[in-house]
Amino acid sequence: MGAVELRGRSAVELGAGTGLVGIVAALLGAQVTITDRKVALEFLKSNVEANLPLHIQPRAVVKELTWGQNLGSFSPGEFDLILGADIIYLEETFTDLLQTLAHLCGSHSVILLACRIRYERDNNFLAMLERQFSVSKVHYDPEKDVHVYKAQKRNQREGL
Repeated sequence: MGAVELRGRSAVELGAGTGLVGIVAALLGAQVTITDRKVALEFLKSNVEANLPLHIQPRAVVKELTWGQNLGSFSPGEFDLILGADIIYLEETFTDLLQTLAHLCGSHSVILLACRIRYERDNNFLAMLERQFSVSKVHYDPEKDVHVYKAQKRNQREGL
């Protein structure tokens, strides 16, 4: 895919877990909202604080987000980048994840999802995603068996 310029961009990480993706995005200059379910927030906050230098910490905000819920606390289309790593694996979350992506994604937004395709249900999610978004595979790491997909609302510009 090549480099993505993050300086001056707004980003949100979904299902952050440890927050690694959001931490790296903040280190690369993005203003990042790092999200996960309420049960994960305490660990996530401590990890962000432990791994970001003090002068960069203001670029990273940890916030609760359960997919398909409390979306009103996020402005539609407010982020330039929507990031997710290894979040496509529970079939019962697919509809809520798609609803969340649709809410967060504006006309200028780019979604980047990194995942392994372990089961047929993972391909099913990609098919569901393609019904709402223009989707392309931008990277594949055969050693780790990790795919990176880029998605944008249909009929939007391809640039970033």
